[in-house]
Amino acid sequence: MSVFLHGLSTALPEYCLDQTEVEQRAGLIFGDKYPQFHRLSGSFRSAGINTRHSVVPLDWFSESHGWADRNDAFIKGATALFCDAARSALQASGWSAQSVDCVVTVCSTGIATPSLEAQVHKEMGFRDDIMRVPVFGLGCAGGVSGLSLAQSIAAGRAGFRVLLVVVETCSVSFRADRLQKADVIAAVLFGDGAAAACLSDERPDTRQLVRLGQGVQKLWPDTLQIMGWDIDETGFGVVFDRSIPDFVTAGFAEATHAALESSGLIHGQIDRYICHPGGAKVVAAIETALGLEAGSLDKERDILRDAGNMSAPTVMFVLKAVLDAGRAGQFMACALGPGFTASYLPIRVETEQGT
Repeated sequence: MSVFLHGLSTALPEYCLDQTEVEQRAGLIFGDKYPQFHRLSGSFRSAGINTRHSVVPLDWFSESHGWADRNDAFIKGATALFCDAARSALQASGWSAQSVDCVVTVCSTGIATPSLEAQVHKEMGFRDDIMRVPVFGLGCAGGVSGLSLAQSIAAGRAGFRVLLVVVETCSVSFRADRLQKADVIAAVLFGDGAAAACLSDERPDTRQLVRLGQGVQKLWPDTLQIMGWDIDETGFGVVFDRSIPDFVTAGFAEATHAALESSGLIHGQIDRYICHPGGAKVVAAIETALGLEAGSLDKERDILRDAGNMSAPTVMFVLKAVLDAGRAGQFMACALGPGFTASYLPIRVETEQGT
């Protein structure tokens, strides 16, 4: 059974943070109490990021925050992003909220119980019998894994309409109390954003036909320490190991080959990889690992430059940029996240001209 993408949207919060201003603010926060900051501060200029967006203003980061106000900021910001992204995806699909049978919500940067889709149920106008599938803990792999999960649900029931919403508010987990390199690198890279997609087995009447295949994952044993959260009384603390680019260079090609083989594909059949741009070094490492021409992952770098690493939704921003540019052919979406896990999804794009 084929599953089609009917609509894809992205959303950013209201506060746009210039990277130069973020570096200056980080210097004020870290400079006097973390001597290593000045050695690390060059990362702000070499990260390939000009701007990011945040659910909280820049002044928020100079204040002290605990679990309660961090999570309050998460719920307020994430629900607004959820609605913005979901409404745009529904509009692009020609669907109403009432026509959605299932909503899959992917998020790893805050806790809400009831979960986000329940928080916005009335505002969105969902039916009272809608199936809710909230997913936590996928981190940066959540965009591809979320699309894979939504694809599987849509493939399992004829005519079933699935709305996927992926939302992250990385900014509210900013920590200045631990004085760790990972916290400085997080301040360099991460921003907030959301993306949404509408999927079903109903063939849409569009010039650009997007088919989603079955997702594939690879989890490396004994790698729990590479990426994730440490959790304490103050909130989430990022775990972001310096070995990630080297790990990608060493292991990503083999994992990608296995994912392609599982999907009945080979590397030479892929017209475009759709990658999560974790950072400038990671993008370069992916190009090296996959034998791609240097600079070929241009949309990944564009999204990183304008919005930073938003964790899970970032790869969906890349997919939208590639589709908006009119690209067609056989794609493979891929992302790395906590586990340590690689997530893959084959995507076939056809146009009226035929591809």
